[in-house]
Amino acid sequence: MSLVCSISNEVPEHPCVSPVSSQVFERRLIEKYIAENGTDPMNGQPLSEEQLVDIKVSHPIRPKAPSATSIPAILKSLQDEWDAVMLHSFNLRQQLQTTRQELSHALYQHDAACRVIARLTKEVTAAREALATLKPQAGLVAPQALPSSQPTAVGAGGEPMEISEQVGMTPEIIQKLQDKATILTTERKKRGKTVPEELVRSEDLGKYRQVASHAGLHSASVPGILALDLCPSDTNKVLTGGADKNVVVFDKSEEQIVATLKGHTKKVTSVIYHPSQSVVFSASPDSTIRVWSVAEGKCVQVVRAHEAGVTGLSLHATGDYLLSSSEDQYWAFSDIETGRVLTKVTDESAGVALTCAQFHPDGLIFGTGTADSQIKIWDLKERTNVANFPGHSGPVTSIAFSENGYYLATGAQDSSLKLWDLRKLKNFKTITLDNNYEVKSLVFDQSGTYLAVGGSDIRVYICKQWSEVLNFTNHSGLVTGVAFGENAQFLTSAGMDRSLKFYSL
Repeated sequence: MSLVCSISNEVPEHPCVSPVSSQVFERRLIEKYIAENGTDPMNGQPLSEEQLVDIKVSHPIRPKAPSATSIPAILKSLQDEWDAVMLHSFNLRQQLQTTRQELSHALYQHDAACRVIARLTKEVTAAREALATLKPQAGLVAPQALPSSQPTAVGAGGEPMEISEQVGMTPEIIQKLQDKATILTTERKKRGKTVPEELVRSEDLGKYRQVASHAGLHSASVPGILALDLCPSDTNKVLTGGADKNVVVFDKSEEQIVATLKGHTKKVTSVIYHPSQSVVFSASPDSTIRVWSVAEGKCVQVVRAHEAGVTGLSLHATGDYLLSSSEDQYWAFSDIETGRVLTKVTDESAGVALTCAQFHPDGLIFGTGTADSQIKIWDLKERTNVANFPGHSGPVTSIAFSENGYYLATGAQDSSLKLWDLRKLKNFKTITLDNNYEVKSLVFDQSGTYLAVGGSDIRVYICKQWSEVLNFTNHSGLVTGVAFGENAQFLTSAGMDRSLKFYSL
């Protein structure tokens, strides 16, 4: 007896019978039908897989296809198979030939690239040897670019020495910079991403209010505070530079002026407080950088590194060297102890004034802003421009590196704040401010958790989310400087309204 599937009309391999219709089916076909419809295909009545009854039969022998029942038909089938195998073999040989040609071309390109790399490596080695030979003789830039004035000794009246000659960066100085950078990098890796426990939380920071205001630090006849800094080791010590040409040291806890330092012939636009010594630095459009002793209340040195107004000032992490930028298109690297300019460099291809300068936390690279809206990153050891960040419009007014060294914040006269990733060398965030907003000061707190912006008002952003957590409009004039106290326990600001303000809970 022959069983035939009611669905396929073929002899089933695994026959089963439906108790609903008493019909024979191939099990895999009826199971699929039941899964889709849940009924018997013959009469449409409900049916489940469990109801199917297997039929035990001997293994069926399928009849041969009509085309394989004669010798000529079998020979034709074999011939077709042979033709298919030969055609496949021919295609494989063609693919093999193509692959060989591509491999040969790739090997030729690799060999040519190796030769070019070898030649370039040889040229670089030769250039470095030539540079190493020239450095002790010529310093950093061509002799005609050096200032012509000569150093003068300290006179009987206590006038400070004025230094302008370059002495070059010796291997000892470069090694000192490298050692400091290694220490700082190691310390930063140890800290990792942990935030100091004492750091003020963003919820508390948002509750800050003005707690003090001091308007008597600088002269009222020429109003305006143009620069602000805090002593890193004691943030109660505040340093300001004014339009009245004076530098003032103010004690926040005592609420009194510690020292008023006079000597600049024009307004003071940049100030820095030394982290471990009772020494402060100031720069002015009078083209000088002055080093002051707070304890003695007088200028102990004048560094004439530039031939035009000094626009930016930054202290190296060693505490021994100063970086300065100027309208004369040069940046200069000077030794604080000797007052000598170690190196002075310009980007001759750009030919524009520098507007600000800031060291990276590790001290081996630094950034400068230009009057044509560029941010340039420089390698200090090689004295070369290693990266450029375009994107702003108008002169760059302020730049700031984050504590972890990954981010750079920049502001310009385009009412925007841009954030750059130094690892990928690209702009990853642009914060568009109000129309005609002027950015004058940017600063990260010591942990790199918050970023403060000073200008038309004061704003504080929390890093990574880059969301605004604080906004103050207490100044009646433009805000020229902002700074965080230790662990952001307070915020301070200075402005053109001649006032120094403090904010906290």
